[in-house]
Amino acid sequence: MLIWQDILKWANEGNPTPPRRVEKSMMQWQALLEPSVFHITRNKGTERPFSSQSCSLFEPGQYECACCGELLFDAQEKFESGSGWPSFTQPADPSAIAYILDNTHGMARVEIVCNVCDAHLGHVFPDGPKPSGLRYCVNALAMVKQETVSQ
Repeated sequence: MLIWQDILKWANEGNPTPPRRVEKSMMQWQALLEPSVFHITRNKGTERPFSSQSCSLFEPGQYECACCGELLFDAQEKFESGSGWPSFTQPADPSAIAYILDNTHGMARVEIVCNVCDAHLGHVFPDGPKPSGLRYCVNALAMVKQETVSQ
């Protein structure tokens, strides 16, 4: 289980090795993605809070990167944070997310990006529920939910 000290260490000393890499030019991403997804993921945009129904959906499933399809989060780690964005306590795998110190907008935060394609996802904060204390605050448009198939 990741905790805040792990996040700070990666943000300051280097991120986990990604499972693979997907690299495209901005023009290639723009041709592939819907304009709103491109704005969020490639231009580090932010959705308006409470603009997505995803915040209140808690059905089983997995959340993949909207750009490259990498598995980012499992719905089992999703919780209602009241922040207006989908929130998770842990990534699906520690190597799925990269962490970048972000001092924009007069705040000290940690940006989260897909470790495979560098898509901006949102930010992680140390104010989540126990036991990890983490809140991965993610733009809904940065993810695609895949339903869990029952066997």
